[in-house]
Amino acid sequence: MNDSLYFYFLLVVVFVLAGVVKGVTGMGLPTVAMGLLGSALSPVAAASMLFVPTLVTNAWQILAGPSIGRIVRRLWPMMLGVVVATVAGAALLVRVQARWSGLALGVALIVYAVYSAFAPALRVPARKERWLSPLVGAVSGLVTGATGVFVMPAVPYLQSLGLDRDELVQALGLAFTVSTISLTTGLLVHGAFGVQQLGLSALAIVPALAGMWLGQKIRGRISARAFRLCFLGFLLLLGIELVVRPWIG
Repeated sequence: MNDSLYFYFLLVVVFVLAGVVKGVTGMGLPTVAMGLLGSALSPVAAASMLFVPTLVTNAWQILAGPSIGRIVRRLWPMMLGVVVATVAGAALLVRVQARWSGLALGVALIVYAVYSAFAPALRVPARKERWLSPLVGAVSGLVTGATGVFVMPAVPYLQSLGLDRDELVQALGLAFTVSTISLTTGLLVHGAFGVQQLGLSALAIVPALAGMWLGQKIRGRISARAFRLCFLGFLLLLGIELVVRPWIG
């Protein structure tokens, strides 16, 4: 009973915090949730929990903006690479020992935090998108399949395409949604996702949406730069903890 109460308390706290981050920044729910849940669950179990809340919270990002048709036409080669590589790469998340897949997740969080904090803004010429988009999609899909987190190199790549703010938010929503569906499909294909996980995942919708609402309120009261630095510092510390854990556990 105590274990059940602890689990549901953890579920609420994690998805409220992850929702707050998404409400402020427009992204980060799967990254934060995977990192925090990774302290109590295997990466496979944590990734299974993300399906419904991630799908619901990203739906508005896709549908709210005015450019979904143009975004899809531009990014479909990248999304195709994401789908194929994520479904295939999910075998790594299923078959590799939890301690080592957790370590891989930690490395991904560290790389993303350091890159985002220090790397200069990049700009990809339009003529290179034809071959670069599917390549970035495939690499991102493999990272997602192995770690459960969709961040590198997809997010910096999308930020380098010269999209305006609304288009970027919509593109991120599309990418996160495709990645979430692909990861869940991969877990299903490899026999690691069931009805029980779907029910638990649905329970996370309310705290995630509550966190998003709170995050949107905070966004109007805090410097975006200050929050971004705190967010990246949090991811860095979380990644370090996940990397160190196999060696001290």
